[in-house]
Amino acid sequence: MRGYQGGINRVLLITIVVAMLGRLLMLGFYPLMDTTEARYAEIARKMLELNDWVTPWFDYGVPFWGKPPLSFWLTAMSFKLFGINEFAARLPHWLAGIVIAWLVWGMAGWRSRREAIFAVALLVGSGLYFIASGAVMTDMIFAVGTTLAMRSFWLGLQGTEKERRCERWMLFVAIGIGLLAKGPLTLVLVMLPIVAWAVVTRNVGLVWREFPWMRGALVSLAIALPWYVLAELHSPGFLNYFLVGEHFHRFVTPGWTGDLYGNAHQFAHGSIWIFALAAFLPWSLLLPAAVLYWRRKRDPSSQTNSDSRNWRLYMLFWGIAPAVFFTFAGNILWTYLLPGAPGLALWLANHLTGQQNQKAVERLLLFGVVFTLLATLIFILSLPVSGRSERKSTKALISDFQSCRSSGEALVFIDKVPYSGSFYSRGKAEHVDDIAELAQRIKHETVFVAILTNSVQNMPTSLMEDLTPISRRGRFDLFRTNNHSAVPSSCIE
Repeated sequence: MRGYQGGINRVLLITIVVAMLGRLLMLGFYPLMDTTEARYAEIARKMLELNDWVTPWFDYGVPFWGKPPLSFWLTAMSFKLFGINEFAARLPHWLAGIVIAWLVWGMAGWRSRREAIFAVALLVGSGLYFIASGAVMTDMIFAVGTTLAMRSFWLGLQGTEKERRCERWMLFVAIGIGLLAKGPLTLVLVMLPIVAWAVVTRNVGLVWREFPWMRGALVSLAIALPWYVLAELHSPGFLNYFLVGEHFHRFVTPGWTGDLYGNAHQFAHGSIWIFALAAFLPWSLLLPAAVLYWRRKRDPSSQTNSDSRNWRLYMLFWGIAPAVFFTFAGNILWTYLLPGAPGLALWLANHLTGQQNQKAVERLLLFGVVFTLLATLIFILSLPVSGRSERKSTKALISDFQSCRSSGEALVFIDKVPYSGSFYSRGKAEHVDDIAELAQRIKHETVFVAILTNSVQNMPTSLMEDLTPISRRGRFDLFRTNNHSAVPSSCIE
């Protein structure tokens, strides 16, 4: 990295490293949560179990058409290397977070070392990034692709001659990665800020001439298209659902009912900006007040030339592109903002390096990173105390079942098995469609039954007489049939 300037607060650098190592150590401390984490981890577990690396499976015999496979591939490979557990499930997403931080460091370091450390501090200290860097979701892997694409575009224009030759092609490799991680949304979140920047800075002609757009598109297709073709051949109907449903109806149809794997998250148009305030805490509270206070104390020697203006515009357009695009979406999640987080960190870092009192800036960034680390740690440590870990995961329930079963009895849920129930039972948990089917199972075999706690009182008395309570874990009560062998006393709470 060239062009480093000045010294740096080593305490801030060490704090960033400690924060990311702390996040790494947290990965295995709490169970996989329903619905997102457990669902995606279970899809990856099934991929490994079935040795099917083309079609992700939502359930045995039920394909998952909602996302491309890159994040599932990485999680499944982690399971293969480190075993099927929470740490292995989350590790690829933490590593993806490290890759993004490294890319941000490199981009800002191209200008100055101080700007690099400020940018990484802003990124690591933001709540959305820090949480997502240890959560089983597709968003962090997707953000690797978009961050690499945005970096490659900039260096393809502004780098050395050697860098430009490489990065102009790397842009299309990154788009191919995004297509395998999330899909065509990659094109929107990459091209929207690029086109906006080119138009505003009057560089449309330059951008068109300097990049091999046609041949580059072939590179992106060569990376991603084979899987899309194979996925449709293995599971006909995938392309229609994924391209039309997930990339049209999910965003423009409020309360879209065509979701095969859950419920659409309906919010008023423009709600993504409110989500942004939460996603980028604590900076969304700390920085506005600080910037207003520092406005009159800006370093007059800070860069204000056209190069600096172009840099700031590019980072700003990158940072706000997800919020702008999803302003018009009817179904949103706060994680949709993650691809813009690196751009916002770079944009803010450039502004902060222009303040006269750099020590005050460093102290503010230090406070923000420590706050995010401690808030996350406190939240995770509070999960068992608050009961949230048992309400959001059936790990403890599955553990009770496994410790009490004696001769291969089944665990049965009514209606559907929670994703965490499938994951922690290694796909062995079963479900019945209604009470009548459950009654038949109880009549003819010894089984363990998981019933929602608030539904127990509504169960038929005749059915409950054949069940012995074992434990209560979060949302579920666990029972065992008592019409055959006796229930071991050690299993009854």
